[in-house]
Amino acid sequence: MAHLKLGMVGGGQGAFIGGVHRMAARLDGCFDLVAGAFSSDPARAHAFAAELGIADYRSYSDYNEMAKAEAARSDGIDAVSIVTPNHLHGPIAEAFLAHDISVICDKPMTATLAQAESLVEAAKSSKGHFFLTHNYTGYPLIRQARQMVADGALGDIRIVEANYLQDWLSEAPAEDNKQAKWRMDPAQSGGGAIGDIGTHAHNLACFVTGLHVTSLSATLSSNVAGRLVDDDARITLQFEGGARGHVWASQVAIGNENNLTLAVYGTKGSLRWVQENPNVLWFAELGTAPQMITRASGAASPAATAVTRIPAGHPEGYLEAFATLYREAADAITNQNLSGATLGAQEGLDGVRFVDACQRSSRDKATWIDLP
Repeated sequence: MAHLKLGMVGGGQGAFIGGVHRMAARLDGCFDLVAGAFSSDPARAHAFAAELGIADYRSYSDYNEMAKAEAARSDGIDAVSIVTPNHLHGPIAEAFLAHDISVICDKPMTATLAQAESLVEAAKSSKGHFFLTHNYTGYPLIRQARQMVADGALGDIRIVEANYLQDWLSEAPAEDNKQAKWRMDPAQSGGGAIGDIGTHAHNLACFVTGLHVTSLSATLSSNVAGRLVDDDARITLQFEGGARGHVWASQVAIGNENNLTLAVYGTKGSLRWVQENPNVLWFAELGTAPQMITRASGAASPAATAVTRIPAGHPEGYLEAFATLYREAADAITNQNLSGATLGAQEGLDGVRFVDACQRSSRDKATWIDLP
């Protein structure tokens, strides 16, 4: 595949997720980063672009200027990666989609439901593609779990449990903690733990089971004095077809670093997966001992093998899962064969609707809220 030309908005000096996206974009040789608007401060934007080897004339301090200029170039970018605080995702994505430039956007899609609905319409009217990077869907054994559910290995789904536990916000963060600062501002984040990590748990549950959440009851709480967003979320879910589930997302669960887990229970069997040990999937059939399935082993499914890069026993992890999403985005942009696993504007809208419903439910004493 010829390298596609990638731009980036956000992800400047000191940003965590920007660096992750840059590594993921180049891992499979699909993209070359050639342009960026890394900061609204021109001096900082140009200095960081220079660090990355980007020419001065393709370094911008305004994303609207970047979208217009890159669209006008004969060698303009094929896609832009958006790695800003959540409240900027929508307007930036719409600016590039208006110029038919594909968008690869970090999650959640937007900070508000109104922004998400507007972005969905923009994506529909653009010749560009919109991709959402819920990176945990890129793990080989998550693809295996998804295929096993679709193939009926678990029977009818009864129960889904998805938990995402961290402890890094158990105390008020330092003033210079850039990653925490915008996440603690409801105007920028749109929500706390529910938006930052709860959306991952919700997305993973839906991705693996293929089921849509039809209603939920949520209790969101803040456990640190003065905090304006939630840091702990407990949600009970009702899925289409009658399955029930639960999501617990917390950033004050001391002793947990990045503990994302998924368990799916059906009438015939169950699956269990832990993100901190992502190369193992446990499968149990009723009446038999649980089976440990490892990535790239003889028990790996075609869906898992398709996104596996190295032999069994050599761990693949977070960056490779992220890179899988970039590779699939490149496939879509170049009209190659697709696995059908890419996430787009509809999945983004579902995630923001989930956050909005959780917030409304919690404000109304955990009342049940229906989702479209």
